[in-house]
Amino acid sequence: LLVRFYDFKAVPGKKYRYRLKVVLEDPNHPQNPLMQPNDRALAADVKTRLADVAAKEKAANTRIYYLETEFSEPSDVVAVQLEGDTLSGSLADVRESRIRGGEEGVEFTTPATEPSAEVMSVARPVIYRQNLALVDALEQLGIRTRSLQHGVFECDYENQQRLGFVGRVTAVHLESIKSAIQSGALPIVTCLGESPSGQMMNINADVAARELVLAIKPYKIIFLSPTGGLLDEQGRIMSAINLATDYDRLMNAAWVHSGMRLKLEQIGQLLTELPASSSVSITSANNLTRELFTHNGAGTLIRQGEDFSEQSKLDAAVRSTLKPLIEQCFGRQLTPEYFNRLNLKTLIWSRSGRAAAVIEQGINGVDYMDKFAVTPDAQGEGLGSTLWQQIRQRFHKLYWRSRVDNPVNSWYARQAEFAVRRGGWRVFGYGVGDDLSQIGPLVEDASARPGCWVVEESHPELAT
Repeated sequence: LLVRFYDFKAVPGKKYRYRLKVVLEDPNHPQNPLMQPNDRALAADVKTRLADVAAKEKAANTRIYYLETEFSEPSDVVAVQLEGDTLSGSLADVRESRIRGGEEGVEFTTPATEPSAEVMSVARPVIYRQNLALVDALEQLGIRTRSLQHGVFECDYENQQRLGFVGRVTAVHLESIKSAIQSGALPIVTCLGESPSGQMMNINADVAARELVLAIKPYKIIFLSPTGGLLDEQGRIMSAINLATDYDRLMNAAWVHSGMRLKLEQIGQLLTELPASSSVSITSANNLTRELFTHNGAGTLIRQGEDFSEQSKLDAAVRSTLKPLIEQCFGRQLTPEYFNRLNLKTLIWSRSGRAAAVIEQGINGVDYMDKFAVTPDAQGEGLGSTLWQQIRQRFHKLYWRSRVDNPVNSWYARQAEFAVRRGGWRVFGYGVGDDLSQIGPLVEDASARPGCWVVEESHPELAT
């Protein structure tokens, strides 16, 4: 078992040592008693262990639904580096005596943002080699590539006296990139620029990427990261971020700091200068194929997004828009009386009309989600995840049902705190804990609700 964890409260400059205990939900004695396996399916040693658990539960007067390890041995001492280093002495002297190049790499004592002519003479061949190494690796995988070392970024000095050969991009020339793409090759671009007179300059990689994106205005920008995406407070990858609704909330969260905060700011600034259809995806190299060729993708999808509105009444204009959305998403036709029988509490839907949730009055103070509809293209943009975040923020208790063969059930299960099968339905919910006296009535109510689809004679099982 490989366990990875993140400490989001580590302070730069301090040193830490960690011990780890793993706590997992017991699959043979889960939090939700309704999901517990039949005793006849359990091995003898498992039954013995569960008998001991039952005795401990009786003594503690609480359900013990988890397994836990002992604490691990203390880790090695680790530290978060400070954001800057202190240089004591003459910068000129350091440049003269501490620059070293070699086949295995280059060591710069000089800050990388202040390259001198001598530094550039050492760094440039290294940058060329890395570019060609990437080209060779891709070619070996059968991917036709083209190395673009020069001619893309035109620069002027950012501040020649203070920063040396650091370039400020003044123009981006796309001819060589377009030529590579038209010939079926993948362009591999270095972060080097030239002045109009031909002087070579260093460009910050993030700056180069930003200027290139603004010049091309692509539909999607993909960043590869070892973490596979941006992580939430629990260290889980956030599948989607809608800047219109999530940006202020995330930037005000205490756990969003340092690199993640800077990355969000940069992406937010970038997307404001691009068409609304553009998006940024952060994923891992292993998941790049899924990100490129599937609707759901993999990693974190960030878009300018759109706002959501709420309505407690469905007039004729709203019904005329909502009905085709629901029918498109479910691939079936609603009955004529569907809207008349709704005991509507709230309709939440996106400004574009491509995602909507119909929330009805439920029972026992728990609201019922009648429909969760998101078009396939909106799913690919992460609008479904954003809609779900709106629901969780608005409704602290909720239950809903889904056909047992619905392919979305695995996603529903990840969002829910309980899931119970009743006949042809699987009933999900959250916010009521593991209290069977509350869960039972919700399951009965959801599974007994009337159908809403027009039924074909050959498929009466689709009535609901």
